[in-house]
Amino acid sequence: MRKLSEVLVKSGVEIYRDIIPVALFSAGSSVLLIPILMFAPIPVAVLLLAIMYMPLLFGVCYAVHHRLERKERRNGLRDMWEGTWRGLLPGGVTGLLFALLGFILWSTWWYYGGKGNMTGMAVGMFQTFFVILAFISQFYTWQLMLQKGMGILQAMGESVKLFFRYPGYTIAACFQVVCLSALLMLTVVGFGALFAGMFAIYQHKAASNLIEPEEEPVSSRGNDHQQVGWVSEGHVS
Repeated sequence: MRKLSEVLVKSGVEIYRDIIPVALFSAGSSVLLIPILMFAPIPVAVLLLAIMYMPLLFGVCYAVHHRLERKERRNGLRDMWEGTWRGLLPGGVTGLLFALLGFILWSTWWYYGGKGNMTGMAVGMFQTFFVILAFISQFYTWQLMLQKGMGILQAMGESVKLFFRYPGYTIAACFQVVCLSALLMLTVVGFGALFAGMFAIYQHKAASNLIEPEEEPVSSRGNDHQQVGWVSEGHVS
């Protein structure tokens, strides 16, 4: 298992290398954001984002997964729309879960925040902490479905297990996603043109680092030069 800083560097290299597909995936998935955010009331916008944008984001993760695996030359945009269709259920379920958690958080502060006492503040802080942990615990769900072929419920449960097994790693990975989102939201164009693709690549790398960690090469003392020589001569495939 590699450090998160190494995962971030590897993600940056992939984003730089595939910047055009990243932009195309992001722009394609952000088409629905403009009318939803401009014309829909806030409650309706949240619901539409949950059931429409999240499957599109899953589609981007699906396309990026196949692109990074490089098993064969594929049509990225076709993969994205195929992944969107396949992501109607997992994307919708995840989106509705996030919308429900957001509603719980909003209603908690709406009810207890107006009381102006320490008890209400304590309940609000505890509920905020609980909701944030619930958000973070689902960081690996989509990648478990894509990389391990799990169903949505099994992947959600396994994602929670990975969170409790690697809490520091998961919290730091989600914090980096939040920082990336905040920077891209400084310009609407930057968010729409880059966020989905960058998020998909980073999530893929961060999750695969736990699901299928890369093994460090181990060489016995005194045999380093011999092994290098054999590799350079083509004896090791």
